[in-house]
Amino acid sequence: MNQAILFNDDFIFDEQQSTWKCSALLSGQVVTIYYQVTQGNNESTIDSHTRFDLEEAVECWLEHHEPDNDEIHITSDDAN
Repeated sequence: MNQAILFNDDFIFDEQQSTWKCSALLSGQVVTIYYQVTQGNNESTIDSHTRFDLEEAVECWLEHHEPDNDEIHITSDDAN
């Protein structure tokens, strides 16, 4: 687990964009995370398993990328 990132409990689903959105603290900086879901997987409620998967995808993404303008945009391709 990446100890430099702390996820807030504010996951919101944007149905128009099929995107989960949340905020987090990354090394003391507030970042907004956008996670684009696939067409067939656009549930508007989040359970603990899905939340864990999204958080893990962000941690994996951070191993190879830096946030752009305090934002992190992840697609399902990035999570693999």
